[in-house]
Amino acid sequence: MFCPKCNAELKPGSRFCHVCGADSQAPQTPPPGYNQPMGGMPGQKQMLPNATVVLVLGICSIVFSCFFIGIILGIVGLTMSGKPKKLYKENPAIWDGYGSLNAGYIMSLIGTILGALYTIYWLIWVAILGSASMAIWNMGH
Repeated sequence: MFCPKCNAELKPGSRFCHVCGADSQAPQTPPPGYNQPMGGMPGQKQMLPNATVVLVLGICSIVFSCFFIGIILGIVGLTMSGKPKKLYKENPAIWDGYGSLNAGYIMSLIGTILGALYTIYWLIWVAILGSASMAIWNMGH
């Protein structure tokens, strides 16, 4: 058996290390900054499902809001954020990534609104141009 602190070999049956004096029966903790791999370790938080996807969809919905695709991406982002938000609200202690999920939700909402405003803007222009062209057409006949 070896000392958890200095890695010196311990004498059989001894509780304390003869080199550094550390308790050999104390629970071993990882050093600061040590990241344990994901695998269901007790006390370890898991990433919320679809948090990154919702964030990317939110960004894309804003960027592409003036190409009519932004409204679709925004709606998909809003829809995909529903289940992870519910999971987080049920037990926030086991989930990580809520900030990304919430940012993606807000950006998806903004992208959807911008896309809807852009669509309304073009519908108004089509109506104005349509009525103007009809007026010009009727003047000729």
